[in-house]
Amino acid sequence: MSLQNGQQIIKTRDDPERLTLAPIPPANDRFKLAEGVSCSWAKADEEFGPEKLRERIEPWLTALCQSEHLSLLVGSGLTHAVHRLATGASLPGMNTVDFKTLGDVIKAEVKRTAKELERGEGNIEDQIRVVNELLRGLQILAATKAKDAQERKHVEDLRRELSEALQSFAASILQGENNLASAPDDKREHAFTYLVSFLMTFASRSGTRDRLHLFTTNYDRYIEIGADVAGLRLVDRFVGTLAPIFRASRLDVDLHYNPPGIRGEPRYLEGVARFTKLHGSVDWVHCNGEIRRIGLPFGADDIDPYLKAPGLKSATALQLMIYPNPAKDVETLFYPYSELFRDFAAAICRPNSTLFCYGYSFGDEHINRIIEDMLTIPSAHLVIISYSDPLGRIMRTYERLGRGAQVTLLLGDHLGDLKTLVDHYLPKPAIDRTTIRMADLIKARLGAQVQVSQAPTPENEGGALS
Repeated sequence: MSLQNGQQIIKTRDDPERLTLAPIPPANDRFKLAEGVSCSWAKADEEFGPEKLRERIEPWLTALCQSEHLSLLVGSGLTHAVHRLATGASLPGMNTVDFKTLGDVIKAEVKRTAKELERGEGNIEDQIRVVNELLRGLQILAATKAKDAQERKHVEDLRRELSEALQSFAASILQGENNLASAPDDKREHAFTYLVSFLMTFASRSGTRDRLHLFTTNYDRYIEIGADVAGLRLVDRFVGTLAPIFRASRLDVDLHYNPPGIRGEPRYLEGVARFTKLHGSVDWVHCNGEIRRIGLPFGADDIDPYLKAPGLKSATALQLMIYPNPAKDVETLFYPYSELFRDFAAAICRPNSTLFCYGYSFGDEHINRIIEDMLTIPSAHLVIISYSDPLGRIMRTYERLGRGAQVTLLLGDHLGDLKTLVDHYLPKPAIDRTTIRMADLIKARLGAQVQVSQAPTPENEGGALS
């Protein structure tokens, strides 16, 4: 089902089924149970808002954030939310490109595969995948043909058009970054405040727990700029300083320290998270058999000058690592993406693991399969938070998984709104031993007060002093 007319979907704690909340106009934060819906924590026709919903959501999410293993999967919804906070406008979309060479064939295949994967009409990612597959087939056919054969011409023309499409795609990604960087100071700082609070909610793990594993399907670098502002150190597979190189042999570099006067196991250094961009990035380039991260400024006007840097051998947009590119050869299509997805599976498919998904529409089956495998572990839990579900993929996935007891849902333009989440429902960005000790102290003092108030007195013993 798709959300309509301000409806919200919530499923937390002991809710046996998902609940639909109907909005009460004209306010945009007042709700009641939808007709025919009943639950244990709200009465029919009862009007409520964030104050009641917070009681259901915040303690539950706080507990899940303290799972032994915590992962966060971020989709384009986060970029859209931050961009709108900073600019008040929508983010430039991934528009399709009109390929002239074998254009009808490409359109038909994109439409077919997108329909099969329930991705609507398809986007530029579907086009890139189809064109790469078509190029590979044409290269095989052209290998035994004459130099002036039509197949060879198709290969040359299609490679040129694909390079131009990737150049345009990269430009649209950089435009989204530039919009954030050039927004008015007050609005930009406002957007960064919520981006940092969102990231630190999950990254502020107590020193005795496994680090946050942060995954994203985004090509932009909103998460990286947010981490820089927050002082959050992101550990990924790249090694180096000037032109970091992607390494297949993952090194588990875990910084830690021993608290003064404490013996035993060392504690993890705070402010560190593991970071994986599952679909690549606008600043990843395949060159000389290696994947390098180039020094591309955030929101640069044009990517082309940075591809001509010494050592890149005048790379073109065809070498950009934007999934499922590059088109150099079929083997490269599996590298480095195979390593990245292996990291994703290793991080979430563990006992006592919780995966938060924010702004991810469940449109990538290769990711969905890993999440489905994760839920075969009884102690694993999935939290889905999304502003909308326009194609109904989230709810179809939820129904197909059939593991409602292991899934938390927060869907809608209220529950999934970044600002509302940070203001009302997400745990505070620092869950540490001091907070826990304070809670225990308050609880102990309240218990002592109750005991004092219940202590026997002459009045409650039924007599008076003589």
